[in-house]
Amino acid sequence: MNTKRTQILLTNDDGIQSPGIWAAAEALSELGFVTVAAPREQASGTSRSLPVTSDGKIKTTNLQIGSQEWETYAVGGTPAQSVLHGILEIMPAKPDLVVSGINYGENIGYSTTISGTVGAAMEAASLGIPALAVSLELPNVDEDYLSYSREHDFSTAAYFTRFFADRILRTRLPFDVDFLKIDVPYDATPQTPWRMTRIARHPYYIPILERTGSWEDYGRIGAYMELKPNEVEPNTDAYVLRFNRMVSVSPASLDVSSRVSLNKLEKLFRRS
Repeated sequence: MNTKRTQILLTNDDGIQSPGIWAAAEALSELGFVTVAAPREQASGTSRSLPVTSDGKIKTTNLQIGSQEWETYAVGGTPAQSVLHGILEIMPAKPDLVVSGINYGENIGYSTTISGTVGAAMEAASLGIPALAVSLELPNVDEDYLSYSREHDFSTAAYFTRFFADRILRTRLPFDVDFLKIDVPYDATPQTPWRMTRIARHPYYIPILERTGSWEDYGRIGAYMELKPNEVEPNTDAYVLRFNRMVSVSPASLDVSSRVSLNKLEKLFRRS
């Protein structure tokens, strides 16, 4: 009989101290052994980046989460780099599943590609490991997404993290589904319905410049959120999360090729 215990690598982009990652850790521990390797500092918006400026230092820390003491690994790097360090030197064997989250704030539409939460899942998927990226919608995402506020209840997002992690471990993902992106409404409960969605062709977070002086003064690219029901299709992550108030589950592929006829496109460009 095979008694090998399921190995799960858990990371995030909010940093090792985020309450969201600990909610996920407790939920996932029911499925197997969870190794927590996450960025030492806040790393939101880093996508799948592997900057050469990261120091790669790893600090081991014991934290008390619920009734269990966890040995965790704070990595001097991005979420994607945390995944690589976790696989290449922290874990004794390749994980059966990589989970990224639970993120402070939803990752929706075009903004998905900016997300460090999603970037970590992409990094795992590029190595052939099933992955899950989970985010919790915030009532005031522009104010709270960089915080470690404990006012937000991650229990429902943790429930869906465990639910879909269990399904992936049991059934595996089909071809061209390299990872799942899950976004949970802030007012959801475990009884809230979930729906498979496409990623909306919409920016969701609209970039704005925050600068009051000259170019030599402090300048930051901020964002505001604007979304109207008639701007997005009903079967997308944006619509299902914001207007249906349901859990959005988006199957995602690393194949970023356009879904067009290559022959027709080639003929278009060969026209004289």
